[in-house]
Amino acid sequence: MVTALAVVGILVAVFVGYNIGGSSTGVAFGPAVGSRLVRKATAAGLFTVFALVGAWTVGRNVISTMSSSIVPAAQFTPIAAVGVLFFTGLSLLISNLYGVPASTSMTAVSAIVGLGLATGTLDQALMFVIVSAWIVAPIIGFASGAVIGRYVYPYLDGRFAFTRLELHLFQLDRTGSVPTPRVNQNASPRDLVGSALVILIACYMAFSAGASNAANAVAPLVGVSGPLTVDQGVLLAVFAFGLGGFTIARRTLDTVGDDITELPILAALIVSLVGGTIITVLSYLGIPASLAVSTTCTIIGLGWGRASRAATLAELATPSPEAGGTGELTTGALVPEESDEPASPTVGDLAEGEPEPVEPEQPPEVPNIGEAEAGVQSKESLFDAAAAGRIAVLWVLTPAIAVVCSYVLFLLIV
Repeated sequence: MVTALAVVGILVAVFVGYNIGGSSTGVAFGPAVGSRLVRKATAAGLFTVFALVGAWTVGRNVISTMSSSIVPAAQFTPIAAVGVLFFTGLSLLISNLYGVPASTSMTAVSAIVGLGLATGTLDQALMFVIVSAWIVAPIIGFASGAVIGRYVYPYLDGRFAFTRLELHLFQLDRTGSVPTPRVNQNASPRDLVGSALVILIACYMAFSAGASNAANAVAPLVGVSGPLTVDQGVLLAVFAFGLGGFTIARRTLDTVGDDITELPILAALIVSLVGGTIITVLSYLGIPASLAVSTTCTIIGLGWGRASRAATLAELATPSPEAGGTGELTTGALVPEESDEPASPTVGDLAEGEPEPVEPEQPPEVPNIGEAEAGVQSKESLFDAAAAGRIAVLWVLTPAIAVVCSYVLFLLIV
């Protein structure tokens, strides 16, 4: 019976990791695939490799926290492990049905909390630290995006242009007897620098995803009562990530992910860099946190910062009707105007192959903060209040469901 439950637990863990790999590959490598820098298979391979590096190094700290610190490792009996993993998989189903980037980490931890409450073994001090990090991390993401959007982004946008190559960046030269790899001859030096940056940040996102998500798939199976060692758990999780990356991620890469299709390449890279850094730091500290929540809050902050350039800090702090309409910033200020277009193509545009390469002759002049022209209303600053509300509700609802269901289940069977 125990062996059968262990097998069920491993299969459920593979299912969870499969879904994580399918969604995370698209988010990490969407810009790279859309720009024709790498092929889908190459993206899946790179994601798997760097996710393995992240899980094998920093990710061990998160696995340790979730497998033995929130509740004692002895509590993860085969039945408990299957129950926790089941509720983690259920969260993925709920988030996919509503099209919301819900937090697998938050829901997985919440399922473990339900087990701890039912058995009276929850480490409340540690949970206070984890919940505090869940509150602080999105705030840091929003604040970082707001500062970059308000003070830095317009200058970067005027100096960097990301284009969609007609042919992939790396080609095989078949003129000789042995095919040899070569760089696309039509790529300019600007293209090469931009391409390297896009690919490097995509690999960094894969590293962060591996560090934070490996524990979500296998932590309940690792420990004193678990059927897997930490090394085996990491390998199993990354195997499942790769399986999802090479299969269902192909569809995700076609649409390039709902969260970033309306973002210009530059904005997507900033969001990836900020969100990935937040999660990498927390993973190093052994704190499970959500990459989706951090990146989404960074997107919102970046849009807010872009729109707030039309007002000074004093006007934002003390809004008044006499300020010419710039002192009061509402969500309506983030809605794009019909005639407004981003300086560079969006990730979604690149995936659809619509734009022509952008090579600005010289950087445009950036209006000063507080000038009416400084309020940039473009697709990257789009903010739908109703959508944001739905996302926030599900961020709270899915972990709450996991806690309640887990608590009731383990109260009955323990």
